Amino acid sequence: MASLVDRHTGFVAALREAGLPVSVAEGLDAVRAMQAVDLLDRGALRAAYAATVVKRPQHRPTFDTLFDLWFPAAVGDGAGAVRGDDRPVRTLGADGSPVPPALDPEVQRRRAELMELFLSGDDAALRQFARTAVAEYGRTPGQESWFSSGVLRALSPETLMAGLLNAVLNGQERGGMAERVARRTFRDRIGRFEELVASEVRRRIAEDTGVERTARLAVRPPLERLDFSSANRADLAALRREVYPLARKLASKLVQKQRHGRRGRLDFRRTVRASLGSGGVPLTTHYRPRRPHKPELVVLCDASDSVSAFAHFTLLLTFALREQFSKVRAFAFIDATDEITKYFAPGADVTDAMTRMAAEADLVWITGRSNYGHAIKVFDDRYRDAITPKTSLLVLGDARSNYGELSLPILRSMVDRARHAYWLNPEPRRLWDTGDSAASRYGDLVPMFECRNLTQLAAFIEELA
Repeated sequence: MASLVDRHTGFVAALREAGLPVSVAEGLDAVRAMQAVDLLDRGALRAAYAATVVKRPQHRPTFDTLFDLWFPAAVGDGAGAVRGDDRPVRTLGADGSPVPPALDPEVQRRRAELMELFLSGDDAALRQFARTAVAEYGRTPGQESWFSSGVLRALSPETLMAGLLNAVLNGQERGGMAERVARRTFRDRIGRFEELVASEVRRRIAEDTGVERTARLAVRPPLERLDFSSANRADLAALRREVYPLARKLASKLVQKQRHGRRGRLDFRRTVRASLGSGGVPLTTHYRPRRPHKPELVVLCDASDSVSAFAHFTLLLTFALREQFSKVRAFAFIDATDEITKYFAPGADVTDAMTRMAAEADLVWITGRSNYGHAIKVFDDRYRDAITPKTSLLVLGDARSNYGELSLPILRSMVDRARHAYWLNPEPRRLWDTGDSAASRYGDLVPMFECRNLTQLAAFIEELA
């Protein structure tokens, strides 16, 4: 058993590795908070840690998962759980195979017990039942690890909903407010049971394989550090909310660069009038204020399979940017290039836009494999007028061209025509220039930034200042 100091240092290190910003000072604050609580009170210990190291509500699920691993509520089978020779023996059929759960009287007894717990809402008893259920059904003979699926498949808690509703409605009219409230309550309790089973499975795996390894596999990074390539549909909805303020900031940064870089035209009348006070010598020159300018944007996005998940983020960013720029034109390419601006109707779903783009856009020339050189050439031939001195050019892709042509002179002319040009690369910087990557060759023409999550996108925007 590790000492409390080892547990603390390991827990804080795991939080940092998972992406939570925990400073040394906050780690020391947690130690001081532990002195003010009863260490045997696990709830108080959790609250003390959370108060000192958790800064955002989005970080709380990650914190809770890691806390349960580093400070488990039980060890081994847990107090009161069945173990060893006391574990119930599953009913076997005439051929020696296990009886299906639906016909196993022991499983049916457990389901009835679980139903009573859902009706009572006793969370402590439900937690203990989850430990027992994992001990009984979480690992079948011949398996080396633990799985939630075995428990949920045996007990099928979601199939208890009809019986639960019948028990509480007691003949009331169905479909009314009472049923909706009861259904929501039991759905939450079933979800809670599934969470407890998953937590217990993680705890047992941690005891078998080590807490550090289990923590790395069990915890997803917080949203701001989530790799765009691993984002699911729910993550994309959350990312969209976070991208909008970043898009506003990006637009303002580009306007500031323009405003700081160029003054307005000379105001001849004000300059001459001011020179009268110095005998006609124009000691001070006056300029007309620049007209407010909302920059134009061209987005050129790699839509090949190697960066398909990153392309989802590209669409998110383009959706957000179109409201901040006076004109946004978006183009996608694989080995050919096509304009995809029409798919960005206000209120459109990003996933639906991706589906339409894949079905309708002309992105394939011959092979359907990335060919940056030919895609750049097609863009210059068909859409040369898209880039003007008012345009900011944003390229998004991994710069991997399958050893094909690169069309560097054409890209240089595009960059020269644009007001600004930037390249966001979703690959880790350590992989640039490996294999067929031409990151440095393109980076010599267009400033290239690693951009795999919201944190790096925010850093890129700050660097524009």
